Amino acid sequence: MIRKSEQHALSDLLQSLQLQLIIAHKTQVSMSWGETNSTPEYNKLYYICEGEGWIRIGNDDYYPKPGQLFLTPAHSRVSFSALNERPYLKYWCHFSILAGPFDLFQWIGVPLCLNIEDSAHMTALFEELIGWHEQHTIVARLREKALLLEIASRFLESVPIQVLQHRSEEMNRLNIIQQYVDSRLHTGISIDQMAESLHLHPNYFSAYFKKHFGIPPLKYVSRKRTDRAKQLLTSTSLSIKEIADQTGFKETNHFTKFFRKETSLTPSEYRSAYS
Repeated sequence: MIRKSEQHALSDLLQSLQLQLIIAHKTQVSMSWGETNSTPEYNKLYYICEGEGWIRIGNDDYYPKPGQLFLTPAHSRVSFSALNERPYLKYWCHFSILAGPFDLFQWIGVPLCLNIEDSAHMTALFEELIGWHEQHTIVARLREKALLLEIASRFLESVPIQVLQHRSEEMNRLNIIQQYVDSRLHTGISIDQMAESLHLHPNYFSAYFKKHFGIPPLKYVSRKRTDRAKQLLTSTSLSIKEIADQTGFKETNHFTKFFRKETSLTPSEYRSAYS
């Protein structure tokens, strides 16, 4: 299972999640369906309705059956074919789901084949996904992202998740940054200080940080200050001045202006609305 520190780092990466549906269909494949040692740059999801087939991911062989959802992660070496003259009838989609500079499934490992208990609901999700994908409107692009995210979320909540071993060092780096910022929100935090925590040059650190978190380092610090202030406003009886002190502001007026810019509410208005 994913460790708490890794989960914290991954949660921040998901703040800048980029999701793109490339194609979605329901297809009765032919007996000629198949490829050998391809390496697609996108993920594939198959929801099997009927038939038999073989899929190899890396060196592992799978035989997805009707009622199962199967994931082919991006950048994996893949081979597949139909079997026994009973080719698949399947719903399927290709998509990317970027968390920082990598696809989500380049960060985490999950079981690739999942039994779906509520087949009617999964069928309805794919039917709706296909329907919206065939339309060419702004609303359709938003709806297909929401549906794809729901399908992916249902997959992830049903399986054990772990950070891939070759990504653990990278995740530890990101966790060091988070811990550094979280432990110093009551003080001033500079890019030079954040870079020093990882023993990196400030210029390289700024580019590295934005590539992973999707925002500049100081914008990230502001977001963390805002989150801390929200938590203190809604769960404690601390005064506005005390909360300003704990989130790195010497002047209450400065804190109030900052908080209103970030949330469109003053601290007092936020506390009144959400406590």
